[in-house]
Amino acid sequence: MSAGWGDWLFENLTLVFAVSIFVIAAAIAWQLFKNSSLARHAFGWSFLTKQIWDPVAEDFGALPFIFGTLVSSALALLIAIPLGVGVAIFLSELAPRNVSESCAFLIELLAAIPSVVYGLIAVFVLVPIMREYVQPFLIKTLGFLPLFRGPAYGVGMLTAAIVLAIMIVPFITTISREIFLSVPSSLKEAAMALGATHWEVVRLAVLPYARSGIAGSIFLALGRALGETMAVTMVIGNRPEIAASLLAPGYTMAAVLANEFTEATSDLYVHTLVEIGLVLFAITILVNAIGRLILYKMSPHAEAH
Repeated sequence: MSAGWGDWLFENLTLVFAVSIFVIAAAIAWQLFKNSSLARHAFGWSFLTKQIWDPVAEDFGALPFIFGTLVSSALALLIAIPLGVGVAIFLSELAPRNVSESCAFLIELLAAIPSVVYGLIAVFVLVPIMREYVQPFLIKTLGFLPLFRGPAYGVGMLTAAIVLAIMIVPFITTISREIFLSVPSSLKEAAMALGATHWEVVRLAVLPYARSGIAGSIFLALGRALGETMAVTMVIGNRPEIAASLLAPGYTMAAVLANEFTEATSDLYVHTLVEIGLVLFAITILVNAIGRLILYKMSPHAEAH
């Protein structure tokens, strides 16, 4: 009787824990929705497409912040994915075991560094390098492209993307390395027995086996990039405009919340900032849903059907 009671308690207690996750997510969504009512009624769906951000006239649009969030995160992924996966391949397939374990420990430490520290390092190290060397070089060599036109401020979309890439590389590397280490040795040995080179073993055996895990690490890193606040705020320039150039200053949804929430003096201003938080919450949910769908499509169960 006591054993049956213990099983019942364990099952229902864990059920409560699981349901609490949905309750917390629903409560967050409801609070954001409720506390953004003035902004939703004032601007409607045009809030997502307007580029104006004028607190004095209380005329607000979120498009520059949505643009800055998505572009900076996408650029960060373009930089971080090859770097992170490459490091993971080296540590799992090529590096000696003691080197691999030491590097893995250091990479995990990078993931634990507070974002404000990354921001400070970027302000004092990366921004001067970008302003004096990288951006002038890009303007001189690729200035005929709209993506690399304009003055060299140092801060800007590209600088923020580089900082974000450095911050999310540890997530991609750590998870991908663990996935690569879980690839069955028999699979790699079979490829080598057929005459495959080390590169071919990685390309034809390791990467296909680990692709769902790599995709999972990428979407986890993307979730971190979308919500990153302090480091991006310190180097992106914080200008609510949409520019074609990656060298121009920009703004993100998380950055505008951090910068302006304490300065909001009217109810409409506060509700507008809360609605930006609601949009960011919705984008994060959408990105995670797409990631789950992609992972399901890549799973062996889905391929069997």
